Amino acid sequence: METGGKWRRLKALFIKESYQIIRDPSSILISVVLPLLLLFIYAYGVSLDLDHLRLGVVSEESTYDSNTFVESLQNSRYFDLKYAHHVDAFVEDITAGTLRGFVVIPSYFTQFYKRPDHDAPILVVADGSEPNTANFVQNYVRGAFGIWQQQQAMNYGRSIQNPVNIQSRFWYNEELESRNFLIPGSLGIIMTLIGTLLTALVVSREWERGTMEALMSTPVSVPEIIAGKMLPYFVLGMLSMVMCLFFAIVVYHVPFRGSLLLMLVVSGFFLFSALGVGLFISTKAKNQFVAAQAAIVASFLPAFILSGFIFEIASMPLWIQLVTYILPARYFVSCVQTLFLVGNVWSLIFFNLIPMFAVGVLFLWLTLRNTKKSLEN
Repeated sequence: METGGKWRRLKALFIKESYQIIRDPSSILISVVLPLLLLFIYAYGVSLDLDHLRLGVVSEESTYDSNTFVESLQNSRYFDLKYAHHVDAFVEDITAGTLRGFVVIPSYFTQFYKRPDHDAPILVVADGSEPNTANFVQNYVRGAFGIWQQQQAMNYGRSIQNPVNIQSRFWYNEELESRNFLIPGSLGIIMTLIGTLLTALVVSREWERGTMEALMSTPVSVPEIIAGKMLPYFVLGMLSMVMCLFFAIVVYHVPFRGSLLLMLVVSGFFLFSALGVGLFISTKAKNQFVAAQAAIVASFLPAFILSGFIFEIASMPLWIQLVTYILPARYFVSCVQTLFLVGNVWSLIFFNLIPMFAVGVLFLWLTLRNTKKSLEN
């Protein structure tokens, strides 16, 4: 009889929380509108592909060789060129950031190029205020010069010393589109927001309004209260994940090579850990503002910076790399990007599920220990 009473109470709590979600505009905003907005931003507003770099060109001679080299830069999709007769014309543009660098073709370019023991000298100056972009400028110009050099050697009937025929192959993201890994990675940020921020805010709001005290005065036990809070938001989070998958695959055309069922299983494990963190925050911060700040610092920022979503974990200091092992988002982002771009790599996915589940159990246990059926703070 007691077991039947527990299930009835849990069902009543589930229905009550579901109605509260429907009536609460902020829940719909965080679980529906915000994910779609983030997906749109990462699909169209954020890109790690640098095309149309604004580049200046100073050609101190006008010969067939120098002109064809300038044409090779002009015909490349990677550059938008601006021409001048002297370097001084680009100083103001570099300072203002309207140019990312410039190339100087000296007056002795052709003379040096026709000597068999020398390459044609060119000067490449890049804006070092953005080191990543500066590296792209240097590498793109170097690549364009290499291609032009091969074409000129064929035109002159020369042989290039130690010729190398490089045939590039790119696995998993053949188009080299940053969108193909940014959008899957952004799902980790979205699920963190839904699971942690939403749960922390909603429960802390109940403490502020006094409805939690009323719930504590009922015969409902603490585990039933926690389960009644988790289940509706778990369902809401999974529905939001299905919506995000639909937009990522159908609308934004991100390739998906894994199993949808396995994706939902992985999402469920991660959402369990995120809900656990959110509920634990709400037990300590019974104020919405404090709960929001704690959720952002404890979950959103680490998920964004330390999950490998954008920043390579291997390039971080060792002690930071060790910190990432306790973050569920690290394992979730790895699983999602693998399922989208590679497929069902069972060994990787299985061993990533374990730490996500462990974090969820840990914070659920901490929540149960810190939630007392008492009105004392």
